[in-house]
Amino acid sequence: MPLEAGLLEILACPACHAPLKEQESELHCTGQDCGLAYPVRDGIPVLLVDEARRPG
Repeated sequence: MPLEAGLLEILACPACHAPLKEQESELHCTGQDCGLAYPVRDGIPVLLVDEARRPG
């Protein structure tokens, strides 16, 4: 289920504060050095660094 556009505009990566973009069921950090992917569970973003998937 896609997140509301207004909500996505105010969310930022908790690790580096870069904007997030929605891809499938995750929110991906747009920061070049970060790149963490945060899960979205039942329509709720889980913005915890410990829950994020590392790139690569």
